[in-house]
Amino acid sequence: MLTDLPNVLTLSRIVIIPALVAAFYLPFPLANWVGFGLFVAAGVTDFFDGYVARLRGQQSPFGRFLDPIADKLLVAATIVMLVAEDRIEDWAMLPALVILCREILVSGLREFLAELNVGMPVSRLAKWKTTVQIIAICMLLVGDAAPQPIPGQLLGIALLWLAGALTLWTGIDYLRAGLGHMLPPAKSDAAKTRERAG
Repeated sequence: MLTDLPNVLTLSRIVIIPALVAAFYLPFPLANWVGFGLFVAAGVTDFFDGYVARLRGQQSPFGRFLDPIADKLLVAATIVMLVAEDRIEDWAMLPALVILCREILVSGLREFLAELNVGMPVSRLAKWKTTVQIIAICMLLVGDAAPQPIPGQLLGIALLWLAGALTLWTGIDYLRAGLGHMLPPAKSDAAKTRERAG
């Protein structure tokens, strides 16, 4: 199972993380582009692991478990390093914090609902959130190394704020959906009347 190509692609996304972190410490000017290249390479594996799994009929519980974890580890590690390197600083840390907290919230929610055999499909808005988030991280990884006149750092911060807003919105939507399975159903007025009468 571990040697199935989809799982190998997913695992490679986790293996890339130490190399991506190390890229932040490279002394030469192209270091930003090395980090960007590694992040994009990880994104390519994210597309192909699911595609290959469906094509070969190699979808598995292990793959469904590992895929979102690999994504979250990659994004979280990159955001933490961007903060450490002051490419995300001051007020821009707020959307970054929202993104990290939302990932933890949704992971916990999915785990809880899985015990109830309840699925939580990804919404279209959540897919847009992910797209904006990935582009924002890519721009921040390139940062000031972007070719002129592209303001890589500024664009990255602006997109990070947009990603943070979408993240908050989708997180609230998921939480509302999850609460419907956590809280007891509300009793109707007729049921309350029968209880009082009984």
